[in-house]
Amino acid sequence: MEPSMSLSAPRIPGRRLLHSPGPTPLPDAVLAALMLQPMDLADPRVMALIGDCEQGLKALVDAPADAELLFFIGNGHAAWEAVVANLLGPGRAALVPGGGTFSNGWAEMAAGLGAEVIGTPHAEGQPIDSAAVEQALRDDRDHRIAAVLAVHTDTAGGITSDMAAIRRALDAAGHPALLVIDAVASLAAEPLSMRALGADVVLGASQKGLMVPPGLAFMAVGQAALASARDNPVPRWYWDWQRRVAPHSYGKFCGTPPLPLLAGVRASLGLIAQETLPAVLARHRRLAGAVHAAVTHWAAGGGVGLHCRVPSARSVAVTAMDLAPGHDGEALRTVARERFQVAMAGGLATLAGRVVRIGHLGDQNEAGILGALAGIEGALGVQGIPHARGGVEAAIAALSVAPMH
Repeated sequence: MEPSMSLSAPRIPGRRLLHSPGPTPLPDAVLAALMLQPMDLADPRVMALIGDCEQGLKALVDAPADAELLFFIGNGHAAWEAVVANLLGPGRAALVPGGGTFSNGWAEMAAGLGAEVIGTPHAEGQPIDSAAVEQALRDDRDHRIAAVLAVHTDTAGGITSDMAAIRRALDAAGHPALLVIDAVASLAAEPLSMRALGADVVLGASQKGLMVPPGLAFMAVGQAALASARDNPVPRWYWDWQRRVAPHSYGKFCGTPPLPLLAGVRASLGLIAQETLPAVLARHRRLAGAVHAAVTHWAAGGGVGLHCRVPSARSVAVTAMDLAPGHDGEALRTVARERFQVAMAGGLATLAGRVVRIGHLGDQNEAGILGALAGIEGALGVQGIPHARGGVEAAIAALSVAPMH
């Protein structure tokens, strides 16, 4: 029985398909791991569990050996605030490249906490403009920019920006700013190497590609970022990275660790290792290609289209689908969910009502994607939104020719 259903509600047979970009469906192995009984904090199994998660996540982001893996109880926004609290302060500005709703959110948070924030122009439906990033760094002749805070995948627009291009912009400008990457929506979906990118911090959260419930934020922090935080006079306590570099569980979590969530992360890392990371990344590309093919086909009818205007920047985590003026995205979502049992996400901020988002992130396969697309195509018909019939067939065709690895 779904948690929202009462005993008096009509029974809905089968399973509602969850296709948001987070939270994502939980594999059975993760569900089983979440049933872990609590242990006293002196039990050696506690530190073994934390250590497994630290090492597994460092490997997943390809962190340098001397980087620290730090946890915070919270979501991706908690990780954002930890970065701001540790790296920004008097005389330290942040460059937040314009990349969509989540870049805007991180910039607003930093400004709300008193930091100076510099942005770059952003055009709707486009990834981060790396040339604008380079220019902003060149203009910062006094090197007041302490960190570049870059969102890898903006789930609001279904757009993934090129982090290697951001690294090149820093190098071309000869700027010493730290590179901080938000990989909340790209981790275990898009290729990402902290080492290859020369990134100083990579942050993530549990509820997306890791296929674990929300509640656990984490970040790999390199030595240069740790040194910068040590020199930052801004008062902080719970968010302080230095306190989290501790030899015992209570210090690592500034209190009691969330053992069931950690057990879920360990189970998820095991599943990724069993499938192999290259196969996981290939599966995300394959499923995303099917969704892109379906939406491209539907778009011939004039009522919908892909929000991301740059094909190479279309996310493998989520597809944002524009609706033509006069059509309500929230009404479409309601019909898809209640009549066809497909739950997708809505538009955020300026995209609210104009966009719906089809998630293909985490524990997803071909059958689930095709079922979701069939339900969405049915909802488009019910709502009278013009679209070319046959989007599911287009997705099948894309899957039929896509390489498995």
